[in-house]
Amino acid sequence: MLTYNRKRREAVDQLKLFLSMLKGSFKDLLPIILVIAFFQIFILQQIPDDLTSIAIGFFIVAVGLAIFIQGLEIGIFPVGENLANEFAAKGSVFWLLLFAFMIGFATTIAEPALIAIANKAAVISEGRIDATMLRLTVALSVGFAIGLGVFRILTGHPIHFYIITGYIFVVLLTFFVPAEIVGLAYDSGGVTTSTVTVPLVAALGVGLASSIRGRNPVIDGFGLIAFASLTPMIFVQLYGMFVYSFGERERVASAIAVVQQKTEVLLSLTDKAIALFFELLSVITDVLPILVVIFFFQYAIIKKQVPNLPKIALGIVFVILGLYAFIVGLEMGLFPIGETMAEQLTSQDNLFFIYLFGFMIGFSTTMAEPALLAIAMKVEEISAGQIRQMVLRVSVAMGVAVGIALGAYRIVEGDPIHYYIIVGYIIVIILTYFAPRYIVPIAYDSGGVTTSTVTVPLVAALGLGLATNIEGRSPLIDGFGLIAFASLFPMITVMAYGIITEWTSRNIDKSTKESE
Repeated sequence: MLTYNRKRREAVDQLKLFLSMLKGSFKDLLPIILVIAFFQIFILQQIPDDLTSIAIGFFIVAVGLAIFIQGLEIGIFPVGENLANEFAAKGSVFWLLLFAFMIGFATTIAEPALIAIANKAAVISEGRIDATMLRLTVALSVGFAIGLGVFRILTGHPIHFYIITGYIFVVLLTFFVPAEIVGLAYDSGGVTTSTVTVPLVAALGVGLASSIRGRNPVIDGFGLIAFASLTPMIFVQLYGMFVYSFGERERVASAIAVVQQKTEVLLSLTDKAIALFFELLSVITDVLPILVVIFFFQYAIIKKQVPNLPKIALGIVFVILGLYAFIVGLEMGLFPIGETMAEQLTSQDNLFFIYLFGFMIGFSTTMAEPALLAIAMKVEEISAGQIRQMVLRVSVAMGVAVGIALGAYRIVEGDPIHYYIIVGYIIVIILTYFAPRYIVPIAYDSGGVTTSTVTVPLVAALGLGLATNIEGRSPLIDGFGLIAFASLFPMITVMAYGIITEWTSRNIDKSTKESE
């Protein structure tokens, strides 16, 4: 009887938690709805064709987001932290680094945002860039990045030494790689951190830093996502140098034609119900490599049962179902209207509306980004409330908004992307030396969690739409790069937030002492 009552109380608590998360999801999606409604009614003066479908899509997105977050709380976060603790207790550096590499590779190779960008790059480059090779290059770079980030936590090295060295390397390579690869390489760093990757990697870093004596979870635990955003830029630039020197365009182009033909046949044979089923299989496929790596290391290397396995399994199911509902809702509601608006805005005579749309959609989509929400929750928990999740999310969203607006301006003007990015990196490096130590790793991570499930498709559509419709612009050279802007500027705004907070706190303390 006692067991039944306890389970009933737990079920009621979970239901209350879900309803609270559902309310928060609707609150997070409201800015996107307001932005789209404002532009449709007052700027474009058009009513969307399928308004009912769009409304249902937004509702499904909100429900999916709530389920997804609840799954993170009871499934992904606990298993990630448990693995980190076990590896730290076991003291095996080799297996820990191998686990880090495998997690990085497995979570990236099936990343939907990366697949979309890789396929788009293959088509636009007329087969010179191979989609599969690009995905393998990025996945290997992320595996290397997570391994390097774990090594940094183990050694206790300051993160900015690694990151600044990486930025310098990226900038130097930029002057030697073909112009066709620069924007794509910069964007590759922003599409590697998905809604599943971010929580697991964050849990691994925080759990590891919490388990090692002398490490601070806030200062040392964060930063793995920053590594995962940096190294793809280096690897893809090196891949681009090779491809444009030795690549066989005709062979790859024929392979792409075969894939496109098979895709058209598949689409012609499926109706909506079957398409939804394949969407669910796609989500399971995205999550499956991560689960294989986790359970292999848990049972084959650590050789221990997963604590609270039924609860963890339920959490994983919630993550899959939540992410599935989230993606279906986006495809029904957000993506169609977002792509249509991008095309309509590029045909407008007033360029200001393009920049305004970029700013507002950047802010609103970032506020609803599941990966950012997950990392913000973890930051508030680890910092014991010193860094509020809402303040962090607003700071990041402002950075994305400014970045996308400036990136859109760069495409319109036709300026080379690397001048903007280099100046941005210089500002990041300068701010690094003035920002409080606790905010630096979080700021670096913020650049990687802004470009995921919600943001990437809309931003990519806007960039490629601008480059396609503006005379004298190349979709391959100019169309890519907006994601890089959306990843860079949040680092600036979050460090600026840390500097302002520290300065304000010191002034308050000084005033208090003087009054005494």
